[in-house]
Amino acid sequence: MKNLSSSASQGTTGNIFSLIIFILIFPTFLNTLSCSKSPTEPEAHIQLTLEDVSCIEAWLRLQVSSGSNVVIQRDGKTFMNFPLYKPYELFNIDTIVVDDSLLPNKTYKYRAILTNNGKIVSTSSELTVTTMDTTSHNFTFEMITFGGEIGSSVLYDVAIIDESNIWAVGDIWIKSDTSSTGYIKYNAVHWDGTKWELKRIYFPTVCGQTNVTPYPARSIFAFNGNEIWISSSGDKIAIVKDGIQTKMFCLPPSVSMSINKIWGRSSNDLYVVGYAGNIAHYNGTSWSRIESGTTLNINDIWGDYNQKTKEWEILSVGGNILAGYDNIILQIQSNNSIQKINSDSVEWPLRSLWFISSRIYYIGGSGIYQKHLVEENQWKNDMFSITTYSTNRTRGNEINNITAVGGAGELLHFNGSNWKSFIDDVGIPGNYYGTAIFNNTIIAVGQSSNMAVLTIGRR
Repeated sequence: MKNLSSSASQGTTGNIFSLIIFILIFPTFLNTLSCSKSPTEPEAHIQLTLEDVSCIEAWLRLQVSSGSNVVIQRDGKTFMNFPLYKPYELFNIDTIVVDDSLLPNKTYKYRAILTNNGKIVSTSSELTVTTMDTTSHNFTFEMITFGGEIGSSVLYDVAIIDESNIWAVGDIWIKSDTSSTGYIKYNAVHWDGTKWELKRIYFPTVCGQTNVTPYPARSIFAFNGNEIWISSSGDKIAIVKDGIQTKMFCLPPSVSMSINKIWGRSSNDLYVVGYAGNIAHYNGTSWSRIESGTTLNINDIWGDYNQKTKEWEILSVGGNILAGYDNIILQIQSNNSIQKINSDSVEWPLRSLWFISSRIYYIGGSGIYQKHLVEENQWKNDMFSITTYSTNRTRGNEINNITAVGGAGELLHFNGSNWKSFIDDVGIPGNYYGTAIFNNTIIAVGQSSNMAVLTIGRR
């Protein structure tokens, strides 16, 4: 009995002690519950930051957690109002919204507001955005022709190093009474700031032999102003440094192709693309083939450094012109593997592209298509509002200074707000095949009847 009484006594004492502790702690526990958020009322947050801006558009990054509705104001007035998909649940939204009804060179103030059941639960800081100014369409044009008296002359491509150093390449036949053939062939013209001079760029006549020939030149690309690479319409390449040809060679058999375009970061990291899906890379020492996964002709290549990812972005486009409807857009990865980019919304084969990475992308062929991010699914194209002619080449040096050329001598300029056609000023009975733009100078090259034509616009 003593042991039982002792145990009962100890149990009673323990129960009383536990009860006292519970009474002391319970109010604190209740207070903690009353101060904490209910699981059904997660903390709400909204943030608005500037992703990018052009002359007439602003891309805003919207980040939201929780809430049921978002309102975005521009200058104190609502321009966007939409419900969220998961009201009352803890979630995170990170997306881009676009305001595409802005004026050039104007400052706007944005604010995002998050609500729950009509009550404001979070407001972003005010965001100030100033749109870019447009460039001028006020160009004065001059047209220069080469050849025409004998044979058929043409210019395919052009590079502007600066306003006093411009190269264009092609196939030019000049009549000559002193030549045994009755003509002299050139494949380039050069502007030195004072005059245009016909040039011969030499390629190996036959690969592996010492004889040379000024074969028709197809493409040109400039590195850092003092070095340019020029390709024949076959598998041959010539290098010109400071205006003097220093080298010529054939592509090795492992990557041999008919070259359409050259692009690269430097002469130690460049790409060539050509017919039948051919893409090759040069690392400064050796060439390697890149498996494209297509047999369509690759017609153009361009690359740009992405300031956000700190990596180079390289794209190419293709299609068999006048021989089918298929097209392709390819992204060349850092390990030289290939990723196919969606082109479902694009009609007809593609001839050209130009872009500023993560800002604006243009592709051309049957019309001009554009989008803001390469990850977007749809390419936008208002086909007949820009041009009714095919587009052979698109180039630019800023988001508000872009040129495109094409059939019937179409020459277009985008000033950041709208496209302007100069076909009434510079149209030809033929085609422009290449174009370049540098600050206030536009060059378009092509063929007018049987003459090579170079049209220069100065602003």
